[in-house]
Amino acid sequence: MSRVGQNPIKIPEGVTVSMDNKCVTVKGKLGELYQDIPEPITVSVSDGNVKVGRKDDLAQTKSFHGLIRNLISNMIDGVSKGFSKDLEIQGVGFKASVEGQNLLISLGFSSPVKYTAPKGVKVTVEGGISLVVSGADKQAVGDVAARIRSFFPAEPYKGKGIRYKGERVRRKVGKTVA
Repeated sequence: MSRVGQNPIKIPEGVTVSMDNKCVTVKGKLGELYQDIPEPITVSVSDGNVKVGRKDDLAQTKSFHGLIRNLISNMIDGVSKGFSKDLEIQGVGFKASVEGQNLLISLGFSSPVKYTAPKGVKVTVEGGISLVVSGADKQAVGDVAARIRSFFPAEPYKGKGIRYKGERVRRKVGKTVA
């Protein structure tokens, strides 16, 4: 048996989990999330716990077993607590602002980079240089944070750019003239 997949998931107060037609629905105070379940995997909800099982012992089924268990666990955590990623901008003149649903980031290009976050993900700016990406869906939050970071990743010579909070950028020595 999968060591991860056989662990039951405790459902916290205020969260409801339902199963219908191979689709798990998780509802909580922060939203509603869905996950399709592949054929050989079974999901049962009883006594405040979610249990994930499998019908056979094929390698593909074993890998799905632990994956589906973790996806459901992340959905439950997401609708109850939420997920967030912190980004910081470093560089002279680099800053960010939010106008409605759009994030405007000045990164030294001829015009600011405009990014609209997908539904369910919220981007807030603190002090012009600190970004917080938050939402209920862990995958969507990580994807939005990675997309924002990809506009200008921190470069190794001056350290300018967008990076995750606490990320260390290995610095290189520039050219020297003999």
